[in-house]
Amino acid sequence: MLSNNIKEATKEAHLTLEKKVVQKMKAIRSDADYADFLKHFYVYFNQVEQAIAPYITTDLLPDHAERRNSAYLKQDIEALGSNVDELPQATAPDINNTIQALGALYVMEGSIMGGPIIVKMLEKFGITKGVSFFSGYGEATGQMWGKFTAVLNAQANNEAEEALAIKTANDTFSNFGEVFGEVSVA
Repeated sequence: MLSNNIKEATKEAHLTLEKKVVQKMKAIRSDADYADFLKHFYVYFNQVEQAIAPYITTDLLPDHAERRNSAYLKQDIEALGSNVDELPQATAPDINNTIQALGALYVMEGSIMGGPIIVKMLEKFGITKGVSFFSGYGEATGQMWGKFTAVLNAQANNEAEEALAIKTANDTFSNFGEVFGEVSVA
């Protein structure tokens, strides 16, 4: 199944990004720091959403409109008293078809799965506002992930399509890491 293969094949890229995110989080000391952190997520998610928009339709993923997206990140940034006027640079991976769009969406949906861990880390820093995005789907998070992976698994019809989805997921992780710039991941 593609969902299992993509998880295994993107493990290294996922861990590299995760280390950068955690290092960036460790520097959060205020709502302003957290808003800056969220801007990195917002600008990248927004770019990727624009790239996948032609391919991720409600015909493909019926609950697409209910899923977490960059609008939640923007609301969180604004709840912290900031705005999305000045953003870091971000580049979405090349997405030219549905299977690539699903590969990118795998990374985005997966980030929501780790959201509760981020919320707990933020609480340790005294940050309790602006967590709607990372709160995910609440008790429905596992169910939403299951629905997504079912769609993902149904779309890869051959090894070439599976390889393309995996490459796009790896590119999505890598490009996301670039948004954070050079972060010590020792």
